[in-house]
Amino acid sequence: MSVNSILFPLEGLVQVVTCPWVAEEYREVAQREKFQRYGFPPFWLAFLIEESLQLPDPVRWPHAVPDPKDAPFLALSKVAGARLVTGDIKHFPRAERKGVIVLSPADYLGQIRAGIALH
Repeated sequence: MSVNSILFPLEGLVQVVTCPWVAEEYREVAQREKFQRYGFPPFWLAFLIEESLQLPDPVRWPHAVPDPKDAPFLALSKVAGARLVTGDIKHFPRAERKGVIVLSPADYLGQIRAGIALH
């Protein structure tokens, strides 16, 4: 990830939304050994989580997804009216998104640069 990619949220152009469950999942995943070779967790991750819009845990997502641990991400995105940005789009089948927009990080950054994701 480039420095420009992380500056968007730090400049207030993007509002990161978390809940207790999602914040804990981010922290746990960032500590996995397979990511450490890539410099994870980055120095700014804890700040980004702490400064996010912190909502209560949403109600359980009623639709099946390949990994039930991913369901809270859809539930939070739905209740917040937020896009879900993920490197694992295949974990969120179109039929189970129920109106939640799911984007790869590259697609989301492209929308920001084009001014699409800001509305």
